[in-house]
Amino acid sequence: MYRHIQDFLNDWKTEAGNTVKIFSGITEEVKTQKINENVRSLERLAWHITHTITEMGTQAGLFEADALEHYAVPETMQQMIEVYQQYNAILGQTVRSKWTDSSLEDEVPMYGESWKKGQVLSVIIAHEAHHRSQMTVIMRVLGLKVPGLYGPSKEEWAEMGIPAME
Repeated sequence: MYRHIQDFLNDWKTEAGNTVKIFSGITEEVKTQKINENVRSLERLAWHITHTITEMGTQAGLFEADALEHYAVPETMQQMIEVYQQYNAILGQTVRSKWTDSSLEDEVPMYGESWKKGQVLSVIIAHEAHHRSQMTVIMRVLGLKVPGLYGPSKEEWAEMGIPAME
């Protein structure tokens, strides 16, 4: 749980970069392919990550309305990246302007429960990381290069001439 707004903003910036790395690795040719009937496509997961910014932000009282609720899924991955970056920035600015370090202990209604604001910020970060992880598996199954996020990926180790850890 976050106790300082700046700590969240620092992580939010880092995690946004990681999300853009993943989105940038998705090709138009495979973005709608499903590897299994019970698994979302890469495009669907990218949109879910993007839309959740405004959906959770609205639930937490940061936004008056969910700006992406009726927004059409962007046609290209580049457009998806642009929408993601726009609303990622808006969420960061809104957290900075509406919440304070001391208010992070305050509770807000979230999905039938009561969460501390600092917990909301933690869940937003974890939610995005969770779905990015799903995306890396799907990317590998579809033959896409997987970017390293918290260290080199298998492909990046190979590019450096170092065997990847098994």
